[in-house]
Amino acid sequence: MNKPKSHIFVCTSSRPNGQQKGHCHTKNGVEIVMEFMEEIEERELGGEVFVTNTGCFGICDKGPVVVVYPDNVWYGSVTPADVAEIMENHIEGGMPVKRLEI
Repeated sequence: MNKPKSHIFVCTSSRPNGQQKGHCHTKNGVEIVMEFMEEIEERELGGEVFVTNTGCFGICDKGPVVVVYPDNVWYGSVTPADVAEIMENHIEGGMPVKRLEI
C-alpha cells in the first residue's frame, strides 16, 4: 500500500449501521466527497491523495467538516464549490484556505 502525501476526511454523517443522516449529510457532505474524488482524478493525484468519508466529528455547527492530514487542518462550512480551491491552494500549493479554517 502506498502511503498518501495527503489524506482528506469528509464528514458525511455516516453511522455504524450504514445510515447517513445529520447535519453534514444534509449539507452536501456526500457531494463534497464526490467533488474531491473528481478533482483528485483530474489532477492525476490518485496515488498521492486519498479521500475518505467519515462519521460525525462532533462539531455539527461547523459542518460540513473537512480534515486534511497529516497537516491537521480542519475546514468548516465547506461547500462543493470550495473543493477546487482546497485542492489548488492547500493540497497542491501547500497553503491552507484560511477563510474556511476552523
